[in-house]
Amino acid sequence: MTEIPMEWKSGGCHCGAVRFEVLAPDEVETKECNCSICRMTGFLHLIVESERFRLVAGQDKITTYSFNTKTAKHHFCSVCGIKSFYVPRSRPDGFSVNLRCLDDGQVRVARIVLFDGRHWEAAFAAARGNV
Repeated sequence: MTEIPMEWKSGGCHCGAVRFEVLAPDEVETKECNCSICRMTGFLHLIVESERFRLVAGQDKITTYSFNTKTAKHHFCSVCGIKSFYVPRSRPDGFSVNLRCLDDGQVRVARIVLFDGRHWEAAFAAARGNV
């Protein structure tokens, strides 16, 4: 099996107060979830292990929101309100980066996979069965 080359990609919020880097290949698969918060914010998920994410600026500008099971930690810039990354319920030891918050030209989207977040438990169990 061939290892896919990866490089650090940069991104951040709208105002630039929060900046991050994520280790990712040039071409990625992303997930689009239809749960209430993802649908309303237009979030496109690139889910990575914590070792592949680093916050480089703006720790003091981040505010966190949790709801329902309180497992996911939705991090927002307190200045502009953009959620460029968060700790997902599906991987509480990692991060989900919003591909739309990566700097222009950082990655190409090879495929968008739909995830039924409205029925999270059933969809997550089905996805785990396909791994």
